Amino acid sequence: MSTRLPTLAVVGATGAVGTVMLDILSTRENVWGEIRLVASPRSAGKLLTVRGEEVAVQALAPEVFDGVDVAMFDVPDEVSKEWAPVAAARGAVVVDNSGAFRMDDDVPLVVPEVNAEQVRNRPRGIISNPNCTTLSMIVAVGALHRAYGLTELVVSSYQAASGAGQQGIDTLYDQIAKVAADRTLGTRAGDVRAAVGELGPFPAPLALNVVPWAGSLKDDGWSSEELKVRNESRKILGLPDLRVSATCVRVPVVTTHSLAVHATFSTEVDADEARRLLASSPGVVVQDDPANAEFPTPADVVGTDPTWVGRIRRSLDDPRSLDLFLCGDNLRKGAALNTAQIAELLAAEFTAG
Repeated sequence: MSTRLPTLAVVGATGAVGTVMLDILSTRENVWGEIRLVASPRSAGKLLTVRGEEVAVQALAPEVFDGVDVAMFDVPDEVSKEWAPVAAARGAVVVDNSGAFRMDDDVPLVVPEVNAEQVRNRPRGIISNPNCTTLSMIVAVGALHRAYGLTELVVSSYQAASGAGQQGIDTLYDQIAKVAADRTLGTRAGDVRAAVGELGPFPAPLALNVVPWAGSLKDDGWSSEELKVRNESRKILGLPDLRVSATCVRVPVVTTHSLAVHATFSTEVDADEARRLLASSPGVVVQDDPANAEFPTPADVVGTDPTWVGRIRRSLDDPRSLDLFLCGDNLRKGAALNTAQIAELLAAEFTAG
């Protein structure tokens, strides 16, 4: 068998997640032969650096997938929905970072630290990457589930502006600039709203505020982000009846999602044992010493790959429940890194033997 290194296509190479992806591909072990960078026609010809080399961006078209073994998609849902089947039909295995296929029965939803075996279960030639909020949590929760048997999750998320794309980041910085000089703001109802003016992708001011909303409105008052946490956690863990309740909140943080998690298990839990278990789990870093003010915060976690976990304690009222706080960079593990890790599992398939 040939030992040729597989060919990779990065679709959406010029976007926010694509930019992080090129950095990840340049710093992780090199398992790829040719890397093709693909984006919309308006970006064609643009030079981007990956693995220390300048590579010209190609316009998205069916023929760019000829000879490609793995295609990573970091594009909006509607683009993935149209083009992922095209890439698969041309022989590529697609790893899709959008929400287009996550809940399809014939598309696996994969987190390598939790359910790596599912990468081989891809009848349509497509593998999905979970939502960034779910991903920030599930590496740690999956490790606890293996030990204790998860039965219920109650989650509150604290989601960064970058979860709403570059427009979210720009809006937050613009609002901060408008409120920074006025130390009277935040003392009267509506004064912050009047000061910031443009709300961007958020339904309320984000600067000097928290907004109990992320995503789009679904049935019975739930948001799409909250339902993703529920439905994706069930699928990844293989627990179709898992009880999950999530409240998603947008906070004035640029990048890195945080979650407060109340997890209930089928057996009694011990906080010290859980701390040791998490510390030995791949993709997890435990930072948990409140007496010395040591616990994860987005400002300290941003730009790193692991899920950081702290404030681990057993519930006061239920010996089967744990409470914990965790942070994960929503553009790295929450998007690009997990996609890259799935692709690396596929690369190992192509080079095996």
